[in-house]
Amino acid sequence: MSEQSSRQQQSNESVNLFSETFNQNPYPTFRILRGHDPVYQTLMPDGHIAWIVTRYEDAVSVLKDGRFIKDYAKLRDEQEQKTSHDHSSALAENMLFSDPPDHKRLRSLVQQAFTPKMIERYRGRIEEITNELLDNAEAKGRMELVGDFSFPLPIIVICELLGIPKEDRNQFRTWSNALVEANNNPEHANENMQPYVEAFVTYLQQLTAERRKDPQDDLVSQLIHAEDEGDRLTEKELYGVISLLIIAGHETTVNLITNGVLALLQHPDQMEQLKNQPDLIHGALNEFLRYEGPVEFSTDRWANETVELQGKTIERGDHVLVALDSADHDPEHFDDPDVFDIKRESNSKHLAFGKGVHFCLGAPLADLEGEIAITTLLRRMPDLQLDTEPEKLQWRPGMLMRGLKELPVAF
Repeated sequence: MSEQSSRQQQSNESVNLFSETFNQNPYPTFRILRGHDPVYQTLMPDGHIAWIVTRYEDAVSVLKDGRFIKDYAKLRDEQEQKTSHDHSSALAENMLFSDPPDHKRLRSLVQQAFTPKMIERYRGRIEEITNELLDNAEAKGRMELVGDFSFPLPIIVICELLGIPKEDRNQFRTWSNALVEANNNPEHANENMQPYVEAFVTYLQQLTAERRKDPQDDLVSQLIHAEDEGDRLTEKELYGVISLLIIAGHETTVNLITNGVLALLQHPDQMEQLKNQPDLIHGALNEFLRYEGPVEFSTDRWANETVELQGKTIERGDHVLVALDSADHDPEHFDDPDVFDIKRESNSKHLAFGKGVHFCLGAPLADLEGEIAITTLLRRMPDLQLDTEPEKLQWRPGMLMRGLKELPVAF
């Protein structure tokens, strides 16, 4: 065995991507992998092998490389496709699981109904929702930030954007929770997902039928009528896009707000800067996303042909995951990456929203919600502080999202 191989084996003995230690703090493990085995092969919980890409330049390369595809069906033979029944397939026809040219077609149709101009017009309403949530918490002098603030804010916003009637939102929240949890823990999805998917699809069928007859000023109506060169979304594509907006447009924002507030609480000098200079919020948002990104690993990619990367041979059909939070802590790209600095000039280069054709369509909405939520919180509750011991904070399990279960705060 060569000296390099020996070092690599020794370092990999301390790597466990599925331990509670890693879940609580993945960055020491990411540091080991970037330094010793940046394209790392691991056994996933369901028994299959996956490649984990941890360095920034490699991450960008994979995210932009068309040889790594999102639609796994392209790798199956026809017989397997005929016999494979995925319970969530009714929600899977969206940009996240498609490749060009299908991806371009779907994205162009959705973009027409999801423009920055449309998002910006919701600024006033997002401010109202933010203040209503803080009004409810203010009299108590403390709150659990996830359950009382960072979770309900984006789900109310996405419901209003889509045009979900107020009386249906609690049920809608239950379905969205199930979709998010299944997306974050796919190995457990089959156990509990089926009833939620069936109920959700039935609801969407009824909602879209109503909007076809009586269009409203909402995103569902716009998606139904979005057209590009005579092309429209099919029924299943419409359901897939709506489910994607819920998962990507909700969960990412929850973690952006929560992780950002935690970083500020852990770095009071930075919080003081932001309170005194609210116009620093846009740079601060980029640093929140870089420092403790809301999406820890990219969604699944599959090699459509053999690819050489960092001396490793990735075979056709191999599963590849990009460790986004590792890439955003790569010292080859960010000076002192483990330092939290809201004035960092390079933080806009973060990969929290992806890169290439799959760059997050909902990024402007997440940014707007994060901007309003955090600036309003600091303005109204300037004495904000952590209301528990830091070591008691628990991160949610799962390889996709990185977010806290709870964040108790006092003010």
